[in-house]
Amino acid sequence: MSASIEAIYNYRQADDRVATSGQPDEAELAGIAAAGYTVVINLALHDDPRYSLADEAGTVGALDMIYVHIPVQFTSPTREDLYAFFAAMERHRDAMVWVHCAANKRVSTFVGLYRRLRQGWPQSEAFALQHEVWQPNEIWAHFISTILADAGEA
Repeated sequence: MSASIEAIYNYRQADDRVATSGQPDEAELAGIAAAGYTVVINLALHDDPRYSLADEAGTVGALDMIYVHIPVQFTSPTREDLYAFFAAMERHRDAMVWVHCAANKRVSTFVGLYRRLRQGWPQSEAFALQHEVWQPNEIWAHFISTILADAGEA
């Protein structure tokens, strides 16, 4: 029996085809597959067993889902990380996509930037999901403001 996706740490339904969360375990990944998701995008690292699985790529592949790993250092997110995320979202725009990191902080920020810069959402709405999950620390607040300023959003 698969785990309930609603029980996954910091789970949020972003829209009708995108959900976000913290790190799911193997049973929760099975629940994600059972719920119809076909792509898993992981923005966390694989080097800390407290916040990662031994073989997430293998588990996701065994569940017949596509696995995309974009390792984003929490203390130093980069423009390249963000653009890799944008590309993955565009590549899978017609799929059911589950995006996670360790606690849904990286993800909710990247989703907010995607919604604002690629989908044209008003800024307050674009970042509503993020504000449900957390208030960005100094590093992330600076990252967001720099990305938005570079896009002419300042």
